[in-house]
Amino acid sequence: MTYKVAALYQFVPLPDFREVKDPLHRLCTDLEIRGTLLLAQEGINGTVAGTEEGIDALMVELREGPLFWGLLDNLELKFSTASEMPFKRMKVRLKKEIVTLGDPQTDPLRRVGSYVSPAEWNRLLEEPGIVVLDTRNDFEVEMGTFEGAIDPRIKRFSEFKDFVRNELDPDKHRKVAMFCTGGIRCEKASSYMLAQGFEEVFHLKGGILKYLEDVPEAESRWKGECFVFDERVALGHGLVEAGGLSDDQS
Repeated sequence: MTYKVAALYQFVPLPDFREVKDPLHRLCTDLEIRGTLLLAQEGINGTVAGTEEGIDALMVELREGPLFWGLLDNLELKFSTASEMPFKRMKVRLKKEIVTLGDPQTDPLRRVGSYVSPAEWNRLLEEPGIVVLDTRNDFEVEMGTFEGAIDPRIKRFSEFKDFVRNELDPDKHRKVAMFCTGGIRCEKASSYMLAQGFEEVFHLKGGILKYLEDVPEAESRWKGECFVFDERVALGHGLVEAGGLSDDQS
């Protein structure tokens, strides 16, 4: 059996997010879906897996159903497949942030960097003076990255602020291009860098996953595999499974 996997996020004000937790968990359970969904006042983030019918039904409910009052009308979505169920159980968690940076002044709902489509990403990488940042954790970078990208060597995303403060200068690094797995970390990272005075900040829309889905391998600047936080471990071009089983990391 093949399972459909949906990675999703959207920054959107959800003032009543606490009230959604239990009904959302029941909905996923009824649809026989497993995975993790994070809810916070700033939005939703997560990855879930199930049958194609179950995942499609969940997407309809998220976008059009009564749980989110029609607010999830701009979900960033990436679909892939798994030969085995990649999650052990269904979890819905309440968080302060749907991706933790720990800087209260950073607000992707107000300002983020300029989106770059996968089709335009290679051209951006070739521009003179461009600084290319991999915003992921060090163990993710070890599995694969874009050629020429800077590895901040961080253990967790919240350390990204320290890297920017210690290693980058808005007066010297005027044009920055960044990327992450699905795009969500770059929403926070680009918002933070713009607030620190960096002039031009770009990020790969849909992240590495969308790039591997859209860009033919013969034209790709990606080297290696893309780590994912489920039991598939890693994905390659075309979002095909590239790894074995892993511990539950989320």
